[in-house]
Order: sequence, then C-alpha cells, then structure tokens
Amino acid sequence: MGAFSLSHWLIVLAVVVIVFGPGRIKGLMGDLGTGIKSFRQGLADDEPAPQPIPVEVRKDEH
Repeated sequence: MGAFSLSHWLIVLAVVVIVFGPGRIKGLMGDLGTGIKSFRQGLADDEPAPQPIPVEVRKDEH
C-alpha cells in the first residue's frame, strides 16, 4: 500500500468537484484562507494586553 499516484489524486479531485460543485469549493477555500490569515495575525501580535492602572479609593473624613 504505497502513496497515491497522480491519477488517484485526479480522481479524488473530480469526485470532490462533482459532489460539492466549483462554487462551494471556492467559498470554502476563501474561508480557509481568511482563517489562516487571521491566525497568523494573532500569532504576530505578541504585545501583552494592557494592565489596568490601580486606582486609590479615598474616603473623606468629616
């Protein structure tokens, strides 16, 4: 049981196009690309979240 040959991949691709249709595959690939792009941008954002500044609460003595 070896790796798939080129003819096997072409048959698989043809079946996928027949089942899903070219329009739906294009939409899925676009969504996948957008997800990967967002993931990479998230990894590039190495800045830590800003920490809140502590506030002193003063009670007035009367």
